[in-house]
Amino acid sequence: MRLDPKLRYAAELAARKQRRTLSSFIEWAIEEVLTDNEMSEIDWRGEEEKLTLMEAAEKVWDVDEADRFVNLAFEFPGLMTHEEQQLWKLITTTGAVWADWAGQYQHGDPHVRRSGLRLDLLREHWETFKQVAEGELDKEALPQWEESSPGT
Repeated sequence: MRLDPKLRYAAELAARKQRRTLSSFIEWAIEEVLTDNEMSEIDWRGEEEKLTLMEAAEKVWDVDEADRFVNLAFEFPGLMTHEEQQLWKLITTTGAVWADWAGQYQHGDPHVRRSGLRLDLLREHWETFKQVAEGELDKEALPQWEESSPGT
């Protein structure tokens, strides 16, 4: 990690004072900031929810990148970057990863429900979604939704 030389020197002195390595000190300092600072978000019921930054991170954390992304999109959409918003729009408008798709899901639709998302399919096509969102692949590379015929 790059630091301003003066800030790095100050951090090195602080690390020495605590008998830590610089890396250990930086990790400790980040954890302190995350546990001492709160954020407030409006939950799905429209009620304000106060969480520490660490609690927010724990709420969305998952070892699987696709799951973690979906958790962020549903829990804290206001924290998404522009690129993440583009990827989420692509996901919310691709019927193949939604149960009972009938064109009803649209980006920004407050009725998009986590329960309707087929995470298994999203995980399977995660890299493709990212590549399409980044402009590396055409939308035709995305999985396609096929309406099932009656009796199938």
